[in-house]
Amino acid sequence: MSLHSIFVFIFLLSPFSIPTPADAISFVSPIQKDSSTLLYSLTLFLKTPLQPTRLHLDLGAPFTWVACDSGYSSSTYQHIPCLTPLCDSLGHNLPCSICFNTPSPSCANSTCSLFPENSVTRKTAISTALSDSLALPTSDGSTQGPPILLSSYIFSCSPTSLLEGLANNVTGLAAFGRSNYSLPAQVSNTFSVPRCFALCLPGSTSGPGVALIGSVGPYYFSPQKIDLSKSLVYTPLVLNPVGSTVVPYTGEPSDEYYINVTAINVNGKPIQINSSLLTVDENGFGGTKLSTAAPYTILETSIYNALTEAFVNESLALNLTVTNAVKPFSVCYLEADIIVTRVGPGVPTVDFVMQSEDVFLRVFGSNSMVRIAGDGGDVWCLGFVDGGVNPRTSVVMGGHQMEDNLLQFDLDNNRLGFTSSVLLKGTTCSNFNFASEG
Repeated sequence: MSLHSIFVFIFLLSPFSIPTPADAISFVSPIQKDSSTLLYSLTLFLKTPLQPTRLHLDLGAPFTWVACDSGYSSSTYQHIPCLTPLCDSLGHNLPCSICFNTPSPSCANSTCSLFPENSVTRKTAISTALSDSLALPTSDGSTQGPPILLSSYIFSCSPTSLLEGLANNVTGLAAFGRSNYSLPAQVSNTFSVPRCFALCLPGSTSGPGVALIGSVGPYYFSPQKIDLSKSLVYTPLVLNPVGSTVVPYTGEPSDEYYINVTAINVNGKPIQINSSLLTVDENGFGGTKLSTAAPYTILETSIYNALTEAFVNESLALNLTVTNAVKPFSVCYLEADIIVTRVGPGVPTVDFVMQSEDVFLRVFGSNSMVRIAGDGGDVWCLGFVDGGVNPRTSVVMGGHQMEDNLLQFDLDNNRLGFTSSVLLKGTTCSNFNFASEG
C-alpha cells in the first residue's frame, strides 16, 4: 500500500472535530510529483460522503475548480445564486448562468458564474460556481490530528476539457493564489487561523512532499525531528498591479506571488542583467514570480544567456566541459564527469539575491541540474529554460528550483520565507510525518 493510500485510509477512519483557533494548528495534505508532466498535485476530501480528490497544485490561481460536467455526486453541493452578496464578492461582474439542460452541478439557471483557467495550457471556460463540503487533516507540525470539515467550500464546476495538460490522475485544480477564495484563504477565513501556508515540493516521484495551511510553524521533518520553520529567511512579497489571466479583469491585481530579485550570482559572482527587467512595471511586465505551472525556471533571453555563459565559465574550474545539449536545455555535461554531493551534482551555485546581499535563495546542484539518460548517453543539464525576448515576466521560478525547499507564504506579514535546500539540514520534503500518533 502506498503512502498516499495509507494517508487516505487513516483520514477516512478518523473522527471529525469542530475546530477552534487553538487546536486547528495546520491543515495538511501530501504533495505528489507526476513523472510524466513533472507537475504537482495534492489530495483534498470533497463532497458528501467525503471522497479523496486529487487536484493540480496551482500557486497563482484565484479559486479551485473541479471537472464535474461528466458526473459529480454529492448530497451537499449548492449553487451560488446570482445577485447575492456572496456572488458579488467573487468579483468580475460575470453574467448569471443560463442552462437549457437537466439541472445538475454544472447546469443551473440564475446562478453565479466563474472563469476557471488551466495555467499550463492557458485555456479557460465559463462555468458555474458551487459550494460543498471539504475536509483536511490537521497537524501539530509532527503528527497528524483529527480531520476538520469546512462545510461551504467555494469552487467552480468546470468542463473536463480543462484537464488537458495536467497529470492524468487529477480531477481539477487547487488554488493557492492571493485571492480571498483560494484554498488557504478560505481555510484561514473560516477558522480564524493565520493567513499563512507552507509548501515543501518533493524532489522525486517516489515520496510526497507536504502543504501546511493556516500555521506559521512549527514544521517538523524527520529523521532528526528538525523544525524547518526556524531556518526560514524572509523577503517581501511584491504585488503585481495587473493580472495576467486569460480573461482580463480591469483594475484587478495579479493573484500570483512575486518577489524582488535584485541580482543573480553564479558562484557568488553577479551576472550582467538589465536591472529594469527585474522590476514589475505599471503594466505588469517584468519581475520575478514563483510558479508551479512551469517545471523549470524560465528566464528572459538576455538573463538566460548571461546565466548560462557564467555557469559554463565557472564550471571550467571544476574540469567540466559541455557536451551535446538535450532540449529544452542548452548546457549539459557528461554524468561521468560530475561528482554528486549531499546537495546534488557538484556544480557552481546560483543565487537569487533579494533586498540585501545576505538575503538570497541559493540553488545547489540538486535544484539546478536535471539528469537525462537515453540513447544519446547519460548527462546532467542545467535546468533553466530560455523564455524569449520581452516575456511578460522576466524570471519565472519553476518547480524544479523549488523542490526540497520549504517555502512559507505569510500573507499576514506580506512576506515569503524560504530555507534554500533542506538537504543541507539532512532531510527532504518527503520526510514529513503524516502518520497519526499512537
